[in-house]
Amino acid sequence: MRTLRLKAEPATVATIAPFGTLLSPEAEAPVIRSPFYGDTVAIRKPGRFVGDDTLEISVATIERRAMRVSWMERHFLHTQSFFPLGTPFAMVLAPPGEGELPDLEAARAFLFDGSAGLMLHLGTWHEFPFAVGDVANVCILIRRDTARDLTMKVGNEARGPDLDKKDIVGRMGVGIDVVV
Repeated sequence: MRTLRLKAEPATVATIAPFGTLLSPEAEAPVIRSPFYGDTVAIRKPGRFVGDDTLEISVATIERRAMRVSWMERHFLHTQSFFPLGTPFAMVLAPPGEGELPDLEAARAFLFDGSAGLMLHLGTWHEFPFAVGDVANVCILIRRDTARDLTMKVGNEARGPDLDKKDIVGRMGVGIDVVV
């Protein structure tokens, strides 16, 4: 098996752009002022959220585990989003593509400092977040059926209308180690 080692780089508006939208006050977007609160509230819409009425919010408490990526998944029907609850986390992302497997040579690791979230582009390959400290707490916006599909394993993978989770070690003979 071959191992790729990815150094986690800071998640910024520019570094995340190929994979999704950084949900942060620094994201470039027009400011909308509230007709009720004037200049005391600035609202930005840094990206277009895609979803439907099957969306739900989960809170994940992620304990420290080896920063080794063995699976990557993507979603076709919603822009899955991750919102840290004040704790840092790391993620590995690979760009959306038409192929059946992610382009691991284009994969990158990102370190989120806990002050900004992430909204993935449709089809962006990713692994579930890694805790950087002992524990990371993250709100996840995900489709109800996608969460269900993740429990319906077929071998070492899962598939559904919105979900495509691949065993990259088994299929490609490659694992990814993240260095923070």
